[in-house]
Amino acid sequence: MAETNPQDIPDPRPTVIADELHIVYRVNGTRTGKGSATAALSRMLRRGSDDTARGVRKVHAVRGVSFVARRGEAIGLIGSNGSGKSTLLRAIAGLLPAESGKVYTDGQPSLLGVNAALMNDLTGERNVILGGLAMGMSREQVKERYQDIVDFSGINEKGDFITLPMRTYSSGMAARLRFSIAAAKDHDVLMIDEALATGDRKFQKRSEARIRELRKEAGTVFLVSHNNKSIRDTCNRVLWLERGELRMDGPTEEVLKEYEKFTGK
Repeated sequence: MAETNPQDIPDPRPTVIADELHIVYRVNGTRTGKGSATAALSRMLRRGSDDTARGVRKVHAVRGVSFVARRGEAIGLIGSNGSGKSTLLRAIAGLLPAESGKVYTDGQPSLLGVNAALMNDLTGERNVILGGLAMGMSREQVKERYQDIVDFSGINEKGDFITLPMRTYSSGMAARLRFSIAAAKDHDVLMIDEALATGDRKFQKRSEARIRELRKEAGTVFLVSHNNKSIRDTCNRVLWLERGELRMDGPTEEVLKEYEKFTGK
């Protein structure tokens, strides 16, 4: 497995190290698919040798994954549905405990997914302020970047939607606003889960350009996407996961070529 040569990127210092990482979900076998995320996490934390006796099913979602990510890299995560891509991001963000192995991070990882929580009953304007503060910006920084965030999202192009409650937004509008808030801040490690799939091509191009800017500012970007063109346009390296295992790690075109052979697309 080839890994990107540190000399090919501006700053070879590691930002994320995964060392033989294993993530195992424990699912209550009598209530498959039910219960909140909090309850599922509680079950994972409440490990014990009586899992089988209690009817708990184990799902080995990530299997011995190891890699080193460095500053200035944009890394695409590809693989079939259920291959462990989103689980790996959540583990890097510290939201899922490791069954075994370790994840080391330099700086604060930020995870942006299409389901990232904003407040539906609040206006887009209020969510921009709260979202910016939650991502570590000061009130002054939010104020300075507010109009850029709104303009980047494009949600006001057909009306004054920023003054309306989030519950009135389409899923695409809400996802664009989430990305715009996250992209307004420079990140040590920014992880994006399918956010680029929610906008039109115009918004995707803006998003891809912003990811390239984040790379130049010596951040590290992880992008989960089923759109190989987005991966090609934004990433210099790709991790290919299948059934929780790291199948290939290398330069974007090299890995995508093998992946497209595998999928027949």
